[in-house]
Amino acid sequence: MLTFFGLGLFLTILMKKIMLITIIVLAVLVALFFVVTGQARFGAVPQSNRLKQIKKSPNYSDGKFQNLSPTPQMSEDARFFPMLKEYFSAQNKKPNALIPSVKTDLTKISKDENILLWFGHSSYYIQIEGKSILVDPVFSGHASPFSFSVKAFKGANDYQVEDMPEIDYLIITHDHWDHLDYETVVKLKSKTDKVITGLGVGAHFERWGFNASKLIENDWFDRVDLGNGFVLHCTPARHFSGRGFKAKQSLWCSFVLESPSKKIFIGGDSGYDNHFKVIGEKYGPFDLVMLENGQYNKAWKYIHMMPEQVLLAAKDLKAKRFFPVHSGKFALANHAWNEPLNRISEVNKNNEIPMLTPKIGEIVNLDDSLQQFSRWWLELD
Repeated sequence: MLTFFGLGLFLTILMKKIMLITIIVLAVLVALFFVVTGQARFGAVPQSNRLKQIKKSPNYSDGKFQNLSPTPQMSEDARFFPMLKEYFSAQNKKPNALIPSVKTDLTKISKDENILLWFGHSSYYIQIEGKSILVDPVFSGHASPFSFSVKAFKGANDYQVEDMPEIDYLIITHDHWDHLDYETVVKLKSKTDKVITGLGVGAHFERWGFNASKLIENDWFDRVDLGNGFVLHCTPARHFSGRGFKAKQSLWCSFVLESPSKKIFIGGDSGYDNHFKVIGEKYGPFDLVMLENGQYNKAWKYIHMMPEQVLLAAKDLKAKRFFPVHSGKFALANHAWNEPLNRISEVNKNNEIPMLTPKIGEIVNLDDSLQQFSRWWLELD
């Protein structure tokens, strides 16, 4: 009897110790989670007057922003184990050679020149009729909270904040890490006159030391008069937002830039939907449209376009030319790094709409509709 009693007592003490250790480990993990996500780079959740303004938006309900159409983040036929197999069997996600680039001195370009420079992924600089505009710059070399993950391809991160001229308008389409980079925008603070973005994103910028007077936050279909014949319209996208634990607390957007002589569509991340046709009918035709073409997966088809849909979106927008971006710098999906450009080139092989494919840093002349570019990504095969 004593033996059984002793064994039972031992097991009881052991179980209590295991439970105590488990509680301590969980408490440490929870504390660590809050310490990490409490860092400045994670930004801030909208509060006070900003939250009051957000709650007035017709695109906000049930405590978060909503897409115009029902938009699950995973498609109905997505399955965990096939996705896991795809992840581990993916090949050629990163190039074996340096991404080619051209180092252009932006400070030496005349203000009279209408140009665009792409910095890889969804970062680009537009200079048009004297205005300087920088979109979704990510110059830190990584597209995640941590510098050791989602690192830029070799050769794709040659441009830094120090290479940028004074910026009239910094446009941020949404707050995901590959579009809103803490290290980059903090360094840009002294060079930037105004920040234009979606509702709620300003909370991040204020936490990072930006004066509220510099921030212009928009709802879909808001109109911002920039003066001298320039107008910016905030337009819908089909996506989501979030840098920390709570998603969809700020608005994801596309933008229509109207200068005295041109119209440019700044796409941002988006799944395909009828909003492209609505934007095309309301604001088009466009001299140039920038559309996300990369970091896609059939399981995410509602929030990222497949290449075949990118051409459809360009047609809906009534584009005269289009530039497929969101590739060439980071591997955020399982496809081969060069697949997005290969697929969109095949889809558009009859040149239904002229397509721009500049190297990183190569000057795009916005006044030359016949300008041609090489298929630089084929040289890396």
